[in-house]
Amino acid sequence: MSVVAKGLEGIIANESKLSKVEGLEGKLSYLGYTIDDLVEHATFEEVVYLLHRGKLPNKSEVGELTETLRAQRSLPEGVVEFLKNAPQDAGPMDVVRTGVSMLGLFDTREDHQNRTLNEERALSIVAKVPLIVATYHRARQGKEIMPNRTDLSEAGHFLYLISGEEPSAEATRTLDVGYIIHADHGMNASTFSSRVTIATLSDIYSAVTSAIGTLKGPLHGGANEGVIKMLLEIGDEDKVDAWVEERLAKKEKIMGIGHRVYKVLDPRAPHLRKMAGKLTEQLGEPKWIRMSERIAEIMRERKGLEANVDFYSATVYYSLDIPTDLFTPIFAISRAAGWTAQVLEQLDDNRLYRPLTDYTGPEPPQHWVSMDQR
Repeated sequence: MSVVAKGLEGIIANESKLSKVEGLEGKLSYLGYTIDDLVEHATFEEVVYLLHRGKLPNKSEVGELTETLRAQRSLPEGVVEFLKNAPQDAGPMDVVRTGVSMLGLFDTREDHQNRTLNEERALSIVAKVPLIVATYHRARQGKEIMPNRTDLSEAGHFLYLISGEEPSAEATRTLDVGYIIHADHGMNASTFSSRVTIATLSDIYSAVTSAIGTLKGPLHGGANEGVIKMLLEIGDEDKVDAWVEERLAKKEKIMGIGHRVYKVLDPRAPHLRKMAGKLTEQLGEPKWIRMSERIAEIMRERKGLEANVDFYSATVYYSLDIPTDLFTPIFAISRAAGWTAQVLEQLDDNRLYRPLTDYTGPEPPQHWVSMDQR
């Protein structure tokens, strides 16, 4: 018997070994490794290897993967020209979506089900998404496009590309942790989009393009940008309570609060909360984290809802002096590791997605009415 579940809530669509999301317990793991251990011990490059190859790498293996990623730090000239000439007021996520789609135009190898080729494509996409974001960001400001370097980590290289300066070790590690935390997260909306697309035996570029278009929405990746806009709108600590009460009275959503799966505190949130507190203290602007904590406290008391990963990632990225409209593209940079891993897994045991629809329209057969009688 078919079950109707709007938004496919509670429906298991497939099997995956990549990430385990335990909503009631507030736990997240990648291939059995908890997010706490990964944040404590791993680098983003190790997590990419874990997701793509199914195990933690040894020193030689992570070195080889790191070299591969760094060797892919270049964009086709046609993509660079597009990024330089895209409207300066275009949405960065729109640019990223189109840029990734364009990458497919320059990969003329036709075997889109070849595992070896798709593994190469997957790492190429992981390496190139940050270049697309950074190149457009510099171009829209009329600034020089920074030359790519091969001596910086993925996180450090991105910070260098957008700022034009080599980042501190602390800033690099902060973004590295952000990348790790966002790398994969079960069957979320954008991951589902990528798997639905590749399940038709399309190509990996189309699958990731689908995922980026899905991530753009404010109910998914766009939420972190909404959080910092909320904090800036409130402005000061003494205005938090009244602002939240007004929104609750209007039954408006408080950005960064609550999660579709987690019914307790998002396990990624404490790591970002810790970093946000440290960064805002260093910058002499602790009010942002204090405002966040007060909002979280009110929502916990009034609605029984906890903060999610977007709630604190916004403050972390803002404190790193990253422009607000690049928050969601950074989400895309890190999640590219998960999307591509999910695509590879889908192709390993593929089945076309074809859910049913519960028809609620007029019952057939309806009486046909001629044009002159309508």
